[in-house]
Amino acid sequence: MNRREFLQNTAGVVSGFILLKPGTAFGFQANSAVRMALLGCGSRGTHVATSFSKNTAAQVVALADLFPNQLAAGHAHFDQINASLGRTAIDSKLLFHGPHAFEQLAASSDVDMIQISTPPFFHVQHLEAAVAAGKHVYCEKPVGIDVHQTRQALEIAKRVKPTQSVDVGFQCRNAPPIAAIAEKIKGGALGKVASVSAYYYAPASKEKVFPGAGPDEYRLRNWLWDRALSGDILVEQNIHIIDLCNWLIGSHPLKATASGGRNVLTHAGDCWDNYQVDYTYPNDVHVSFTSTQFGSYNLFEAGLRMFGSDGAATVPYSGPVRIVSSQPWAWQDSASAAATPAKFSASGNFEDNLAFADRDKERTFIDSIVSGPTHNQIAAGVETALSCMLGRMAGYRQHPVSWSDLLAHGETYKLGMSLEQFA
Repeated sequence: MNRREFLQNTAGVVSGFILLKPGTAFGFQANSAVRMALLGCGSRGTHVATSFSKNTAAQVVALADLFPNQLAAGHAHFDQINASLGRTAIDSKLLFHGPHAFEQLAASSDVDMIQISTPPFFHVQHLEAAVAAGKHVYCEKPVGIDVHQTRQALEIAKRVKPTQSVDVGFQCRNAPPIAAIAEKIKGGALGKVASVSAYYYAPASKEKVFPGAGPDEYRLRNWLWDRALSGDILVEQNIHIIDLCNWLIGSHPLKATASGGRNVLTHAGDCWDNYQVDYTYPNDVHVSFTSTQFGSYNLFEAGLRMFGSDGAATVPYSGPVRIVSSQPWAWQDSASAAATPAKFSASGNFEDNLAFADRDKERTFIDSIVSGPTHNQIAAGVETALSCMLGRMAGYRQHPVSWSDLLAHGETYKLGMSLEQFA
């Protein structure tokens, strides 16, 4: 199955990701505020919803979280944000906690849009409830942590109404420097692409300790360490770089070989701390991807380099974004950042080349709701998630895995606990 067939046959009519060109202007109607709910009041969820509040016509009117303390923190934060923007405080009837909070949120007639920022294991379940309720949805990546969940997601995609917008959180595509160089690459500036070198090096995630937490609660609060809850670092975090590779090459990988392991980390959990993946794409394009996530030193580098017959492109999170060729090109504002080391942000509040990525991604989404046309990015999100699972399976099994092997295997991860204990 080629990429076109995959996207068309698995999800019907699909709107691809929007490329936001630098300088695009947005005009939101003053009376068109989108009533927004945040599902998952953690660090990333709070950051994104705050950005929506400050940069778009969305207003946070409802919150939901499994844990009461997370919900209380979110409530205090967004009441403050709303007050600073001249908006009303969140009504207490629109605060939901516990294992059924997502269902209560979806059932609320006071909500137009739901932002899903829960641990990845729950993304598809929560997406299904939101879409079924007719809500617009902004779902963080990944769209599923195993093949079984991605199949569920593709079925959900078929049920998205023409009046609904569903976006997946691949905001890196909307970062102005990356959007600009992507336009050059897609226009043939590199000639025939032969290979890509991609990387994501990050420090270890920090432990979250909560007094009196039992083993299951500890797992949930430290979901980044848990393979079933997160999908491992390749699927949960490195997915942004793999998504850029797919987007710029214009296809998903056909097969992968990989190595890696848990060579440094000793804390609880079962996620690997390093990956080395060699992907083969159509036309024999090879992507060499490496990843690390350990250490207390703040080393953070992420990006890729593409090599073609007529030129080479450098696309980093931080540093010069440029093309070296007989007709060189560079994003001017990125050149001055070359000497400044990148800083990792667990919430995704990056600077440098990603400084406006969240803002511009959110604006395209809200604009699709207010002015149209609507988006349905589920199938495209699934394609990238499966690309990461391909590398993960090749690493775990220690031998090459093809795209068809992955889909035929139908891997499934189990949560291994009941959330009713948190009711």
